[in-house]
Amino acid sequence: MPVLHSTYSPLFVFRNGFVSTVYSGLIRSVKLEQERRRIDLRDGDFLDLDWSYAGAKTDKLILCFHGLEGNGQRPYLTATAKLFNENDTDAICVNFRGCSGEDNLKFRSYHSGATEDLEDVLQHVLDLNRYSEIYLYGVSLGANLILKYLGERNDVPTQVKAAVAVSVPADLNGSCLELLKPKNRPYANRFLNHLTRKLINKAVKYPDNLSYEEFCTINTLRDFDEVYTAKAHGFKDASDYYEKSSCLQFLPNIKTRTLIINALNDSFLSPECYPVKEAKENPNLFLEMPKNGGHVGFIDKRNVYYNEKRALEFVLKS
Repeated sequence: MPVLHSTYSPLFVFRNGFVSTVYSGLIRSVKLEQERRRIDLRDGDFLDLDWSYAGAKTDKLILCFHGLEGNGQRPYLTATAKLFNENDTDAICVNFRGCSGEDNLKFRSYHSGATEDLEDVLQHVLDLNRYSEIYLYGVSLGANLILKYLGERNDVPTQVKAAVAVSVPADLNGSCLELLKPKNRPYANRFLNHLTRKLINKAVKYPDNLSYEEFCTINTLRDFDEVYTAKAHGFKDASDYYEKSSCLQFLPNIKTRTLIINALNDSFLSPECYPVKEAKENPNLFLEMPKNGGHVGFIDKRNVYYNEKRALEFVLKS
């Protein structure tokens, strides 16, 4: 499918990618009443799901997946859930392992390619036998996750009608290299601080899995993936993790109607994260590349972001 023309045009101040990213991540707020439910995973761990509902009974549901060190209450998810609730659709904002305010039960946690957890959430929803239309919505890490899932599975449930992926680090190695550049140091340090604080608890609980000496070698996000992510999740090293978990290689196989929205001024994304060739060659894949928007910073009128409006428009056409 040819690359889509984007109509997004923010106020002048928000055309700066840094400003739109920081405002959206640290200042934006959204009020939404959610109901938390816990589900068991196949390996004995758990996930917490934050539900919100349409005004009347509906057979439509959107599953929302957050980014690195996010959670189900982040405005970039709750705003989407709220907009869909207002348009006859229930919503689940998924908290990845260890992201709901409580440590998960295993040494492992979550990562960009952990589609088995997405599968467990989806199976839980299917077992409820209430929804004939299900939409997938992912942001950043969560966006990579849903695209990998759709491209690697030949048996995606027929109830899954459409997907929307926002600010996708489709090539994880390239995105990591961008995050390690000086321009992104404030973001990278913030992510790393969150991750290492959690890892201290893991090291205390699982001293045989992670030594103090190994922990002390973590100075960058790539170090974290080398020391923990790869080891905890069965990869040889960080490079192996990035290679096997990047969604880019799976895009040609996607058969579900899917929209990708990646801003051209997103400082987290490398050139490889803009899958123009893949979109042109796959009739199910739609790529929109607004000039502005930063990383998940598509600020628009009345606190409803452009990507959220586009997600609703897109699934209504599915």
